[in-house]
Amino acid sequence: METRKIEKFLSLFDTIHVNKDISQKATILVRTYAKSHNLDIPDSLIAATALVSNCKLMTYNVKDFKFIKNLTLL
Repeated sequence: METRKIEKFLSLFDTIHVNKDISQKATILVRTYAKSHNLDIPDSLIAATALVSNCKLMTYNVKDFKFIKNLTLL
């Protein structure tokens, strides 16, 4: 029952698969921000996906992303 609710909710969203462009952007973000802002790989992939896809990123963890240039946060 719970699985169906989750699947129904997720069906409301488009899926963006990690591709070469996103991977390359995530690598750049980690190299740029890992030491200075403690950016980890999962967050770099999230940010890179938003940047490459020209999407706004909705998050409750603004502090984890606010330092990334050209990333629009909601």
